[in-house]
Amino acid sequence: MMRSLALILVILAGGIGGGIGGARAFDPFGRAGIDQKPGASIPMDLPFRDQTGATVTLGQIGNGQPLLLAPVLHDCPNICGVTLSGLMRAIAAQDYRPGQDFQIVAFGIDPREGPDAARASLDALRRSFPDLPPASLHGLTGTADMIAAITDALGYRYAWDDEIGQYAHVAAVAVLDGGGRLDRWLYGVTPEPTDLRLALTEAGDGRLGDWGDQILLLCYHYDPETGQYGSIIWALLRIAGGAVAAGGAGWIGLALLRERLRAHKAPGAGQDGA
Repeated sequence: MMRSLALILVILAGGIGGGIGGARAFDPFGRAGIDQKPGASIPMDLPFRDQTGATVTLGQIGNGQPLLLAPVLHDCPNICGVTLSGLMRAIAAQDYRPGQDFQIVAFGIDPREGPDAARASLDALRRSFPDLPPASLHGLTGTADMIAAITDALGYRYAWDDEIGQYAHVAAVAVLDGGGRLDRWLYGVTPEPTDLRLALTEAGDGRLGDWGDQILLLCYHYDPETGQYGSIIWALLRIAGGAVAAGGAGWIGLALLRERLRAHKAPGAGQDGA
């Protein structure tokens, strides 16, 4: 009986190990990701097809304006729709206007998809966000070589998973300036509106926002690990606050020490008053 049980355990262990080994054959966390390439130049003259079937380039879409480029699968059962919806909510929560100040590109990374898939994806998005100017949102599709030229330049890595039959990729939005240079990545399905506004201000090269927005950029630093801006001012205030507290404590300690020394030197100090 014990031998039979041991044999069963060995078989189960082998099956589990094989299952784990099979799962490790494709590691989406290792294959999908973003290699930081700040300032990278993106090819802006490649002829993609948009949701209407027209041939268009990123340069024509941007026309000197910043671009928010979201790599997606247009026909995606998972997070792509959520990513685009989250981006739309962040856009609505800040002051810059799509179409007027910047353009949005849903960039298809699956070369098997065409304009029909892009159109269906954008139609669903517009139903959820009817106030979005139609001319500000573009769904692009292209050949494998053209797609790779963009994603390689951006440092955006994705990989085909045979087991689930789709591409493994991360949710993020690339912020490009008007000349096609990569300024920032905003990570996650819903960027912070403040981070989005700061990224667009920076990508606008002084053409977006007033002097207050430009000064605000001086008060924030960008963390490429999190894809977010953090306040340098608050960090400096915390440091300054700690220094003031330490200085105050030192001053109080010094005052107490001086008081004790004066009391010790005073006439009659240390004598019994009988």
